[in-house]
Amino acid sequence: MKKMKMKFLFMGGLFLFAGNLLAQDYKADDILGIWLNEEKDAKIEMYKQNNKYYGKIVWLNEPNEPATGLPKLDDENEEESLRNRPVMGLVLADGFVCEGDGLYEDGDIYDPKNGSTYSCYMKLESKNQLKVRGYIGFSIIGRTTYWTRTTK
Repeated sequence: MKKMKMKFLFMGGLFLFAGNLLAQDYKADDILGIWLNEEKDAKIEMYKQNNKYYGKIVWLNEPNEPATGLPKLDDENEEESLRNRPVMGLVLADGFVCEGDGLYEDGDIYDPKNGSTYSCYMKLESKNQLKVRGYIGFSIIGRTTYWTRTTK
C-alpha cells in the first residue's frame, strides 16, 4: 500500500513538473511586432502607446484597387465620413490592456472587409501565434482567428 502511495505521489509530481515546463512565461510586450493574419493578405504591426496596445496595417497583399490602381480605401466603413481613408496604415486593433499570462483585453478590433468594429480580446497561444477573438456583447458570440508572427 505504501509503495502504491509513493507511485501516485511520484506520478502527480511528474505531471505537475511537466505542466510547469509547458506553461509559457509571457511579458506584456511579447505581443509587439508584426503579425500575418490568418487569410495571409495583411500584416499588422502591434505597438504600444501609453501602456495600451494597438495594431495597424503595415502590409497588404493587394494594396491597390485592381480596376484603378489607386490605394484601397475603407469603403465598407459604417461611418460614411471614414470611407475615403486608405486601408494601408489603418489602426484596426485599438486600446488593449495586458492582463498577464499573454492575455490582452478591453480593446476593439475593426474589420475593414465588412466595416464593423467588435469588442475583442487577444491571447498569445505561443510566442509566434496570437489568438484574436472578436465578438458582440459576450465573447461566446463571435469569431476567432489566428495571427502568425512574421517580419515586414
